[in-house]
Order: sequence, then C-alpha cells, then structure tokens
Amino acid sequence: MSNKLPSKLSFLIIGIEGIIFSLVFVSFLFFGSSAQSSALDIVSNSAKSPASILPAYLSIPQIKVNSNLESVGLTPDGAVGVPLGRNNAAWFNAGPRPGESGNAVITGHYGIWKNGVPTVFNNLYKLRLGDKIYVKDKKGSVITFVVKKKKTYNQNDDVTDVFIASDDNAHLNIITCQGTWNKITQSYPGRLVIFADRQ
Repeated sequence: MSNKLPSKLSFLIIGIEGIIFSLVFVSFLFFGSSAQSSALDIVSNSAKSPASILPAYLSIPQIKVNSNLESVGLTPDGAVGVPLGRNNAAWFNAGPRPGESGNAVITGHYGIWKNGVPTVFNNLYKLRLGDKIYVKDKKGSVITFVVKKKKTYNQNDDVTDVFIASDDNAHLNIITCQGTWNKITQSYPGRLVIFADRQ
C-alpha cells in the first residue's frame, strides 16, 4: 500500500476517442466471466461476508450497475490504471481491499463513448443516502456497503478524505467524473465521489 497522501484532485480525462483516466496526488497522479452477474445473484450470496475480499464484481442495484472489477495500480508515469471497457469499473489496488480498515477506492468511466453508448457510472449521481453497494469476489463472498455521503470536487480541491480514513472502519469510495465535457481540455470539470460505509 502506498504511504503517500493524496492532497489534490486533477482532471480525470475520459476522452471520446481514447479514454484516459487520472487523478493527481501531491507527488504523483492518481485520480471475464461475468459482467452479466446480476444484482440478485450478488445479493443472494450476501450472507457470506468475510473480513475482506479480493474484489471481482460490483453491483449497485439502485442504478442498475453490474460490473466486472478490474484491479489497477499506478502506471509508470504515475497515473491510475484505466478500466479496459466502458462497462468495467476498477479497484485501486494500492489501497485497502473492500472490507479492510480504511478507504477502498473504486473508479469508473463517465460520459458517452463515440458510438453513443453510456459508460458504467453515468447514473452514479442518482444514488441516495442509504442505497446499497455490493462487492463480490470470485468465490461468491459479498461485502455490503451503504451510501453515507456524496461530494463533488473541483480540480484543486483537497481530496485527502477520499483516500485516507479518519477512523478504523471499512469504507468504500467510488469516483467518477462530473459535469460537461470540455473539448479544449479533453476532460470533465468535476469529480463525483460516493462515500459508503460497510454495513
């Protein structure tokens, strides 16, 4: 796990053509089998809730998200890895696993791709306090999180609270872009973060 503390959020660049995704820390940039896995399938296994899991699938029934979860770290130039497809999300593997103490972080694309198809987190803004988020591993174990807060960040905002927990509890924070696509900067102006706590 990285010991560097994130402090500023730069632009997640999600291009119509070439999709690039990045968040900036003070000293570096940060910020299968079943994409068909249904919310019902995930929820039905929710009795299995270990201390933590190696995440493989994400389900958010309220906004009809059923996604494979890729595992991404930092690229050689310091940018966070990018989910390969518009339907996938990605767990940032330099932080805690879902269920572990601290802030597990999941990222995903926002916007419309060149073929007019929406991406995985287009409706993330519709989540309300109390909505459930399910993270499942390949063995069928599930951890449930409950939405506690939504917050929008601008480019130069301090984002320490997204990555560093203020307590020893298990949290899950989901990050995507927000706003209107800027053709000049090839980016979106804001970042939406959903803060959730383990149920």
